[in-house]
Amino acid sequence: MTLSAAPRLVRAPLPSWRRLIRRSPLSLRIGAVILALHAMLAVLGPWLAPYGISQMGTGIPLSGMSWAHPFGVDQLGRDIFSRVIHGSHIVLLLSLTGTGLGVIIGSVIGLLSGYVGGWIDNIVQRLLEAIISIPFLVLALLAIAAAGPQLAGSPTLVILVVALVYAPRVARMARAAAIEIATRDFVTVARLRGERAWSVMRREILPNASSVLLVEFALRAGYAPVLIGSLGFLGFGMRPPTPEWGLMMAENRALIIITPITVIGPGLALASLVVGLNLFTDGLARLIGRTAPRNPA
Repeated sequence: MTLSAAPRLVRAPLPSWRRLIRRSPLSLRIGAVILALHAMLAVLGPWLAPYGISQMGTGIPLSGMSWAHPFGVDQLGRDIFSRVIHGSHIVLLLSLTGTGLGVIIGSVIGLLSGYVGGWIDNIVQRLLEAIISIPFLVLALLAIAAAGPQLAGSPTLVILVVALVYAPRVARMARAAAIEIATRDFVTVARLRGERAWSVMRREILPNASSVLLVEFALRAGYAPVLIGSLGFLGFGMRPPTPEWGLMMAENRALIIITPITVIGPGLALASLVVGLNLFTDGLARLIGRTAPRNPA
Protein backbone atom coordinates (compact mmCIF):
# COMPACT_ATOMS: atom_id res chain seq x y z
CA MET A 1 0.00 0.00 0.00
CA THR A 2 1.44 3.33 -1.05
CA LEU A 3 0.66 6.69 0.44
CA SER A 4 -0.56 9.30 -1.96
CA ALA A 5 1.44 12.46 -2.18
CA ALA A 6 0.12 15.33 -0.12
CA PRO A 7 -1.40 18.08 -2.20
CA ARG A 8 0.78 21.12 -2.52
CA LEU A 9 -0.56 24.49 -1.52
CA VAL A 10 -0.70 26.77 -4.53
CA ARG A 11 -0.48 30.44 -3.68
CA ALA A 12 -2.18 33.05 -5.74
CA PRO A 13 0.34 35.18 -7.59
CA LEU A 14 0.89 38.62 -6.16
CA PRO A 15 0.07 41.51 -8.45
CA SER A 16 3.19 42.84 -10.10
CA TRP A 17 4.28 46.46 -9.97
CA ARG A 18 3.57 46.77 -13.67
CA ARG A 19 0.01 45.56 -13.21
CA LEU A 20 -0.59 47.93 -10.30
CA ILE A 21 0.79 50.86 -12.31
CA ARG A 22 -1.31 49.87 -15.31
CA ARG A 23 -4.50 49.75 -13.21
CA SER A 24 -3.85 53.07 -11.46
CA PRO A 25 -5.46 56.22 -12.90
CA LEU A 26 -3.35 58.48 -15.09
CA SER A 27 -3.71 61.38 -12.64
CA LEU A 28 -2.21 59.23 -9.89
CA ARG A 29 0.84 58.41 -12.00
CA ILE A 30 1.40 62.01 -13.11
CA GLY A 31 0.97 63.29 -9.55
CA ALA A 32 3.36 60.65 -8.23
CA VAL A 33 6.03 61.72 -10.73
CA ILE A 34 5.66 65.40 -9.75
CA LEU A 35 5.80 64.55 -6.05
CA ALA A 36 8.83 62.33 -6.59
CA LEU A 37 10.65 65.25 -8.23
CA HIS A 38 9.79 67.51 -5.31
CA ALA A 39 10.89 64.84 -2.84
CA MET A 40 14.18 64.46 -4.71
CA LEU A 41 14.75 68.22 -4.55
CA ALA A 42 13.92 68.21 -0.85
CA VAL A 43 16.47 65.47 -0.12
CA LEU A 44 19.21 66.49 -2.53
CA GLY A 45 18.62 70.24 -2.40
CA PRO A 46 21.73 71.17 -0.38
CA TRP A 47 23.92 69.37 -2.94
CA LEU A 48 22.02 70.45 -6.08
CA ALA A 49 21.74 74.14 -5.26
CA PRO A 50 24.65 76.10 -6.79
CA TYR A 51 24.66 78.67 -3.95
CA GLY A 52 23.81 78.83 -0.24
CA ILE A 53 20.52 79.87 1.30
CA SER A 54 21.61 83.39 2.22
CA GLN A 55 24.77 83.70 0.15
CA MET A 56 25.08 87.27 -1.13
CA GLY A 57 27.00 88.53 -4.13
CA THR A 58 26.14 85.54 -6.32
CA GLY A 59 25.42 87.87 -9.24
CA ILE A 60 24.44 91.38 -10.21
CA PRO A 61 21.39 92.36 -8.13
CA LEU A 62 18.13 92.53 -10.11
CA SER A 63 19.90 91.21 -13.21
CA GLY A 64 16.98 89.02 -14.30
CA MET A 65 17.06 85.55 -15.85
CA SER A 66 20.27 83.97 -17.07
CA TRP A 67 21.83 80.52 -17.45
CA ALA A 68 23.67 81.03 -14.16
CA HIS A 69 20.54 82.34 -12.39
CA PRO A 70 17.35 80.82 -13.92
CA PHE A 71 15.10 82.61 -11.41
CA GLY A 72 17.14 85.80 -11.26
CA VAL A 73 18.93 87.54 -8.41
CA ASP A 74 17.23 89.59 -5.70
CA GLN A 75 18.26 93.01 -4.41
CA LEU A 76 20.70 91.45 -1.94
CA GLY A 77 22.48 89.43 -4.62
CA ARG A 78 21.00 86.09 -3.55
CA ASP A 79 20.26 83.45 -6.16
CA ILE A 80 16.50 82.80 -6.18
CA PHE A 81 16.82 79.39 -7.83
CA SER A 82 19.08 78.13 -5.04
CA ARG A 83 16.72 79.47 -2.41
CA VAL A 84 13.75 77.77 -4.07
CA ILE A 85 15.58 74.43 -4.06
CA HIS A 86 16.62 74.87 -0.43
CA GLY A 87 13.00 75.70 0.47
CA SER A 88 11.63 72.42 -0.91
CA HIS A 89 12.25 70.43 2.25
CA ILE A 90 10.86 73.24 4.41
CA VAL A 91 7.54 73.42 2.53
CA LEU A 92 7.16 69.63 2.36
CA LEU A 93 8.06 69.14 6.02
CA LEU A 94 5.66 71.81 7.26
CA SER A 95 2.84 70.67 4.98
CA LEU A 96 3.06 66.94 5.65
CA THR A 97 3.75 67.23 9.38
CA GLY A 98 0.95 69.73 9.97
CA THR A 99 -1.49 67.73 7.86
CA GLY A 100 -0.52 64.46 9.54
CA LEU A 101 -1.02 65.94 13.00
CA GLY A 102 -4.38 67.37 11.96
CA VAL A 103 -5.52 64.03 10.55
CA ILE A 104 -4.49 62.18 13.71
CA ILE A 105 -6.30 64.62 16.01
CA GLY A 106 -9.36 64.84 13.76
CA SER A 107 -9.55 61.06 13.34
CA VAL A 108 -9.51 60.42 17.08
CA ILE A 109 -12.17 63.05 17.75
CA GLY A 110 -14.38 62.06 14.82
CA LEU A 111 -14.22 58.28 15.25
CA LEU A 112 -14.83 58.44 18.99
CA SER A 113 -17.64 60.98 18.62
CA GLY A 114 -19.37 59.01 15.88
CA TYR A 115 -19.10 55.71 17.74
CA VAL A 116 -20.17 56.97 21.18
CA GLY A 117 -22.97 59.22 19.90
CA GLY A 118 -25.52 60.80 22.24
CA TRP A 119 -25.01 64.12 23.95
CA ILE A 120 -21.22 63.84 23.67
CA ASP A 121 -21.52 63.67 19.89
CA ASN A 122 -23.89 66.65 19.85
CA ILE A 123 -21.56 68.84 21.90
CA VAL A 124 -18.50 67.87 19.84
CA GLN A 125 -20.31 68.54 16.56
CA ARG A 126 -21.52 71.97 17.66
CA LEU A 127 -17.95 72.92 18.60
CA LEU A 128 -16.61 71.62 15.29
CA GLU A 129 -19.27 73.50 13.34
CA ALA A 130 -18.34 76.72 15.15
CA ILE A 131 -14.67 76.27 14.22
CA ILE A 132 -15.42 75.27 10.63
CA SER A 133 -17.59 78.36 10.15
CA ILE A 134 -14.43 80.49 10.48
CA PRO A 135 -12.56 80.80 7.15
CA PHE A 136 -9.23 78.99 6.82
CA LEU A 137 -7.00 82.03 6.76
CA VAL A 138 -8.88 83.94 9.46
CA LEU A 139 -8.70 80.95 11.82
CA ALA A 140 -4.98 80.59 11.16
CA LEU A 141 -4.34 84.29 11.84
CA LEU A 142 -6.38 84.13 15.05
CA ALA A 143 -4.34 81.16 16.23
CA ILE A 144 -1.06 82.91 15.45
CA ALA A 145 -2.20 86.05 17.27
CA ALA A 146 -3.26 83.99 20.29
CA ALA A 147 0.12 82.23 20.40
CA GLY A 148 1.88 85.52 21.03
CA PRO A 149 5.13 87.00 19.70
CA GLN A 150 7.31 84.39 21.40
CA LEU A 151 6.24 81.63 18.98
CA ALA A 152 5.68 83.84 15.95
CA GLY A 153 7.60 82.63 12.92
CA SER A 154 8.59 79.27 14.40
CA PRO A 155 8.06 76.01 12.47
CA THR A 156 6.25 74.51 15.46
CA LEU A 157 3.60 77.22 15.37
CA VAL A 158 3.07 76.82 11.63
CA ILE A 159 2.62 73.04 12.05
CA LEU A 160 0.15 73.52 14.92
CA VAL A 161 -1.82 76.11 12.93
CA VAL A 162 -2.15 73.75 9.95
CA ALA A 163 -3.29 70.98 12.29
CA LEU A 164 -5.82 73.28 13.97
CA VAL A 165 -7.30 74.32 10.63
CA TYR A 166 -7.65 70.78 9.26
CA ALA A 167 -8.53 68.74 12.36
CA PRO A 168 -12.23 69.82 12.56
CA ARG A 169 -12.83 69.04 8.87
CA VAL A 170 -11.14 65.65 9.16
CA ALA A 171 -13.16 64.95 12.32
CA ARG A 172 -16.45 65.39 10.46
CA MET A 173 -15.41 62.95 7.74
CA ALA A 174 -14.15 60.46 10.34
CA ARG A 175 -17.42 60.77 12.26
CA ALA A 176 -19.46 60.02 9.14
CA ALA A 177 -17.32 56.94 8.46
CA ALA A 178 -17.62 55.78 12.10
CA ILE A 179 -21.42 56.09 12.08
CA GLU A 180 -21.64 53.99 8.93
CA ILE A 181 -19.19 51.32 10.12
CA ALA A 182 -20.73 51.11 13.63
CA THR A 183 -23.89 49.54 12.15
CA ARG A 184 -22.06 46.52 10.71
CA ASP A 185 -22.19 43.04 12.19
CA PHE A 186 -18.54 42.74 13.22
CA VAL A 187 -18.88 45.86 15.40
CA THR A 188 -22.00 44.41 17.02
CA VAL A 189 -20.13 41.18 17.75
CA ALA A 190 -17.28 43.14 19.32
CA ARG A 191 -19.76 44.96 21.55
CA LEU A 192 -21.37 41.68 22.61
CA ARG A 193 -17.92 40.37 23.55
CA GLY A 194 -17.71 43.21 26.05
CA GLU A 195 -14.94 45.17 24.41
CA ARG A 196 -14.55 48.78 25.47
CA ALA A 197 -15.32 51.68 23.17
CA TRP A 198 -11.65 52.54 22.66
CA SER A 199 -10.83 48.94 21.76
CA VAL A 200 -13.71 48.68 19.29
CA MET A 201 -12.70 51.94 17.67
CA ARG A 202 -9.05 50.92 17.40
CA ARG A 203 -9.53 47.31 16.24
CA GLU A 204 -12.74 47.43 14.23
CA ILE A 205 -13.64 50.95 13.12
CA LEU A 206 -10.24 52.49 12.44
CA PRO A 207 -9.00 49.78 10.00
CA ASN A 208 -12.23 50.00 8.01
CA ALA A 209 -12.12 53.81 7.92
CA SER A 210 -8.46 53.92 6.91
CA SER A 211 -9.22 54.42 3.19
CA VAL A 212 -11.37 57.47 3.95
CA LEU A 213 -8.73 58.90 6.27
CA LEU A 214 -5.97 58.26 3.73
CA VAL A 215 -7.84 60.23 1.08
CA GLU A 216 -8.49 62.99 3.63
CA PHE A 217 -4.77 63.19 4.40
CA ALA A 218 -3.88 63.44 0.72
CA LEU A 219 -6.62 66.01 0.10
CA ARG A 220 -5.63 68.26 3.00
CA ALA A 221 -1.93 67.93 2.17
CA GLY A 222 -2.72 69.34 -1.27
CA TYR A 223 -3.99 72.59 0.24
CA ALA A 224 -1.48 72.86 3.09
CA PRO A 225 1.30 74.45 0.94
CA VAL A 226 -1.16 77.15 -0.17
CA LEU A 227 -2.12 77.91 3.44
CA ILE A 228 1.52 78.02 4.54
CA GLY A 229 2.46 80.15 1.53
CA SER A 230 -0.41 82.56 2.27
CA LEU A 231 0.76 82.97 5.86
CA GLY A 232 4.32 83.59 4.67
CA PHE A 233 3.16 86.09 2.06
CA LEU A 234 1.21 88.03 4.69
CA GLY A 235 4.18 88.02 7.06
CA PHE A 236 2.70 85.61 9.62
CA GLY A 237 4.61 82.48 8.57
CA MET A 238 8.30 81.69 8.79
CA ARG A 239 10.82 84.38 9.67
CA PRO A 240 13.29 85.79 7.11
CA PRO A 241 15.70 84.69 5.72
CA THR A 242 14.01 81.27 5.68
CA PRO A 243 13.54 80.28 2.01
CA GLU A 244 9.84 79.50 2.35
CA TRP A 245 8.18 80.08 -1.03
CA GLY A 246 5.35 82.33 0.18
CA LEU A 247 7.79 84.45 2.16
CA MET A 248 10.09 84.69 -0.87
CA MET A 249 7.24 85.99 -3.03
CA ALA A 250 6.44 88.58 -0.36
CA GLU A 251 10.08 89.68 -0.15
CA ASN A 252 10.33 90.17 -3.92
CA ARG A 253 6.85 91.50 -4.71
CA ALA A 254 8.18 95.03 -4.93
CA LEU A 255 10.45 93.80 -7.75
CA ILE A 256 7.68 92.29 -9.87
CA ILE A 257 7.87 95.16 -12.37
CA ILE A 258 11.67 95.14 -12.60
CA THR A 259 12.40 91.38 -12.42
CA PRO A 260 9.12 89.44 -12.33
CA ILE A 261 10.93 86.09 -12.42
CA THR A 262 11.99 86.57 -8.79
CA VAL A 263 8.31 86.23 -7.86
CA ILE A 264 7.27 83.84 -10.63
CA GLY A 265 10.01 81.33 -9.73
CA PRO A 266 8.81 80.54 -6.18
CA GLY A 267 5.23 80.76 -7.44
CA LEU A 268 5.89 78.09 -10.07
CA ALA A 269 7.45 75.83 -7.45
CA LEU A 270 4.43 76.24 -5.18
CA ALA A 271 1.96 75.74 -8.04
CA SER A 272 3.69 72.58 -9.28
CA LEU A 273 3.64 71.07 -5.79
CA VAL A 274 -0.07 71.84 -5.34
CA VAL A 275 -0.91 70.46 -8.80
CA GLY A 276 1.06 67.29 -8.09
CA LEU A 277 -0.64 66.77 -4.74
CA ASN A 278 -4.11 67.37 -6.22
CA LEU A 279 -3.52 64.98 -9.13
CA PHE A 280 -2.20 62.35 -6.74
CA THR A 281 -5.18 62.83 -4.43
CA ASP A 282 -7.68 62.56 -7.27
CA GLY A 283 -6.07 59.37 -8.57
CA LEU A 284 -5.79 57.87 -5.09
CA ALA A 285 -9.47 58.54 -4.38
CA ARG A 286 -10.46 56.85 -7.65
CA LEU A 287 -8.19 53.88 -7.00
CA ILE A 288 -9.43 53.33 -3.45
CA GLY A 289 -13.03 53.84 -4.49
CA ARG A 290 -12.67 51.19 -7.16
CA THR A 291 -10.72 48.57 -5.22
CA ALA A 292 -11.78 48.96 -1.58
CA PRO A 293 -14.37 46.38 -0.44
CA ARG A 294 -17.77 47.82 0.29
CA ASN A 295 -18.56 45.50 3.21
CA PRO A 296 -15.30 44.34 4.77
CA ALA A 297 -15.69 41.74 7.50
